Amino acid sequence: MDKASQIVLNTQDSVAPIGIIAMNGTQELGTKINNYLVKWANEGGLNVDSFLVETQCPRFSSGDGKALIKKSIRGDDMYILVDVGNYSCTYSMFGKENCMSPDDHFQDLKRTIQAMSGKAHRINVIMPILYGGRQHRRNYRESLDCAVALQELTAMSVSNIVCFDAHDPRVCNAIPLTGFDNVMPTYQVLKAMFKNVTDLNVSKDTFMVVSPDEGAINRNMYYASVLGVDLSMFYKRRDYSRIVNGRNPIVAHEYIGNSVEGKDVFISDDIISSGESMLDIAYELKKRNAKRIIAYATYPIFTNGLDKFDTAYKEGIIDYVFGTNLTYRTPELLARPWFYEVDVSKYIAYFIAALNHDVSISSLIDPHDKIKTLLNKYNVKGAERE
Repeated sequence: MDKASQIVLNTQDSVAPIGIIAMNGTQELGTKINNYLVKWANEGGLNVDSFLVETQCPRFSSGDGKALIKKSIRGDDMYILVDVGNYSCTYSMFGKENCMSPDDHFQDLKRTIQAMSGKAHRINVIMPILYGGRQHRRNYRESLDCAVALQELTAMSVSNIVCFDAHDPRVCNAIPLTGFDNVMPTYQVLKAMFKNVTDLNVSKDTFMVVSPDEGAINRNMYYASVLGVDLSMFYKRRDYSRIVNGRNPIVAHEYIGNSVEGKDVFISDDIISSGESMLDIAYELKKRNAKRIIAYATYPIFTNGLDKFDTAYKEGIIDYVFGTNLTYRTPELLARPWFYEVDVSKYIAYFIAALNHDVSISSLIDPHDKIKTLLNKYNVKGAERE
């Protein structure tokens, strides 16, 4: 039994009984998280069937909605799981079927908090992809969607907000007195990579980490540091005289760093949206005679479809794409031979266990030590293969 299990079972030290609300579109991930917590509880002799609390957010034909909580949550430590990027959820409005937008998901989250009517002991929101996270700063006369959304949740008595790989974690400055955790699933990514790329040789001579742009340098720097390999980067040269689709168009990707010739290259980013930047970088690296391209994005949403990645895979430009199950993945994406999923459900269960007992997260999960153990284990297997 691991440390998280022991904490879940030590009910005397818990803040309050756990309740989990999986909002529309998060049922799959919520079920996995619940299964871990139930398993840990029952292993310790507690008779627990489920921590999930049934809720609904029905809508009238005019589009107006409401939230219903179908179980008492009085005095419970509530954890609300919401995926604001899940466009597979739909609702009927004036006879037309509409996909739920991030605005719709966020409004349903606020409705659910309202339905609690102040009866919960504490409210915690697990929002892997932050609502408005890509609109996190002001350059001109622009809205600050993410900052205002966080302030709204704080005003509604939310105690803790947990997100994963925020586009800019400094947005937490908008709510300095509220618990805010920006989690990086580094260990889970490396574990999935080593499991699926079995012939990988992680050494300075054969492996490199390349940051796709200056904004992603910190996350890629961490991967390079824990793996003990070199780090290089691209920067985006933009045309600042024009604005296309709300941003200055990219003119070229310029490379800074050591030679990638003959090396496997790992590229990490927070999101693959259109995927154009990731593919442009993959083509540039192949021009420089890189061996294999391994891409990772926490949120593989692929807003422009999968055709270009299919073509790049067939041409040998890109070999692997990893992405988490923290947001909606289409069935078509899951069926692609080049895509591999990173399961983060157990990691979230650890967080719920720790928060429910007000203990340090670092005392439960030390990514550096876990990654070191993982590397040693992988290197031993590699030596055996040779």
